[in-house]
Amino acid sequence: MKPFVLLATRAEDLPADEEYALFLRYSGLSEEQLIRVRLEAEPMPRFDLDALSGIFVGGGPFNASDPAAKKSAVQNRVEAEFSALLGEVVPRDFPFLGACYGVGTVGSYLGATIDRTFTEPISVVPVTMTDAGASDPLLKDLPPTFEAFVGHKEAITQLPASAVLLASSPGCPVQMFRVGQNVYATQFHPELDVEGITTRIHAYADHGYFAAHELEVTLGAVRRAPVSHTSRILSAFVERYAR
Repeated sequence: MKPFVLLATRAEDLPADEEYALFLRYSGLSEEQLIRVRLEAEPMPRFDLDALSGIFVGGGPFNASDPAAKKSAVQNRVEAEFSALLGEVVPRDFPFLGACYGVGTVGSYLGATIDRTFTEPISVVPVTMTDAGASDPLLKDLPPTFEAFVGHKEAITQLPASAVLLASSPGCPVQMFRVGQNVYATQFHPELDVEGITTRIHAYADHGYFAAHELEVTLGAVRRAPVSHTSRILSAFVERYAR
């Protein structure tokens, strides 16, 4: 089988390693089948898409809507690398699934309006499929409304006509979309489980997602309801595109 790639941007080793482990667990891939590239530590290599089955993107600290003056040299490099990669991926309709930061990368490439209108605190929210989502192959094993882990400072306010909306939540109108037939982005985290998001809450406690006194409240919020369906998106992506 041609390998998949996970493009990651987390600088902290513990959540970065756990993110990779979660993608492995819920995609069903082995380490040989899922190549990890930590973009915060090294430039994105030049990929031969013909040698890959597909590309995953994990979450991370970068916000596309940050003012240019506040973006680090690393963020500017990563954004430029994603723009170049998507310049190949989108025209070829190559299998791509971006989780959380996928919204920032694919959304920016498409010219979507990305701002802080629909931020969501770290929590569990109900996500409801659109009619297009209900018929999409990646969502075929999920119920019409499912619980998902979220936590983001920016979101898409206006999705361009070139994209198909697949799912929304009460506080965020664009939770998942597709471009063409094979390029996907989610605002929620399909790779996460309770243990994984608990690790991130502790790791990013001082990153502005919640106030210092809200730690216990935030830990409780991710246990509000069980999240048991979203990981199927990863396995469905692999089942559909492994070659």
